[in-house]
Amino acid sequence: MGLVKKIENKIVRPALRWARPAKRVTLGGITIEYKAELDGGGIEFGQDFIPFLRSRNMPKQQRAFEWCSGPAFIGFSLLGNGLCETLCLADINPAAVDSCRGTVRQNRLENSVSVYHSNNLQSIPESERWDLVVSNPPHFVDQYEGDIRAHDPGWNIHREFFSTVPQYLKDDGVIVLQENNRGSTVETFREMIEHAGLEITFTHGDSKELTATSEFFFIGIVKKGASPPKWAK
Repeated sequence: MGLVKKIENKIVRPALRWARPAKRVTLGGITIEYKAELDGGGIEFGQDFIPFLRSRNMPKQQRAFEWCSGPAFIGFSLLGNGLCETLCLADINPAAVDSCRGTVRQNRLENSVSVYHSNNLQSIPESERWDLVVSNPPHFVDQYEGDIRAHDPGWNIHREFFSTVPQYLKDDGVIVLQENNRGSTVETFREMIEHAGLEITFTHGDSKELTATSEFFFIGIVKKGASPPKWAK
C-alpha cells in the first residue's frame, strides 16, 4: 500500500467519519446513541441473536457478557428483550466503551450493566461470572488490515479469548459466537477451542468450506465435560 493510500485510510477517512453526527437506534426499548464507524454489524446481522436464542427456547440468563461489544447492540438488545437479567460489556476501543457508558447513563441502567475498557479479557475483574457469552467478533484473518472491527491477525484475538474465558464462565455457562463463512468455518476454531479446555456443543448455519458471500453462522461452546443446559444441546 502506497504512502498516500495509507494516509487516506488511517488519517483522512477516520477523521471524516468522526465528523459525522451520531446516530440513534432503539433496541428492546433501550436507546443507543453511537457513531457509525463503531458498528461492526451488531445493529444488522448481530440482531439475529434474538430470534436464534428464542428459537432454542433459551430461558432468561442471570448474567450475560458481550465480548468485543462495540456499542453493544447485541448485549443491550438481549437485556431490552428480556433474555438476560444483568449485562457485562467490554471492548478495546475507548470510543466504544464511552458509547456503552453513555447508553447506560441515558437509560438509567447503572444497576444492571457493567462496562469495562479491556484488551480482550485482560482488564475484566476476577469476580465476574457469566451464564451466557455472546459476540460478533472480528471475522477475518487476512482482510481489512487495520480495522479492529473486522481483522483478527493470526486469529490471535480469538485464541486469547478462548484461553482466558473459562475462568469467567459458570460451570453450565454457554458461549455463542456469530462468525462469517466468508472468513472462517467451524473447523477454523475447533483446535483452539479444545486446547483451551472448551468444546463445541452446537453449530447452526455453518459451512464446511469458505464461501464467496457472507453467510453468518453460530457456534455454541461450553466447558469440556460440562453438561450443557437443555437449550444449548
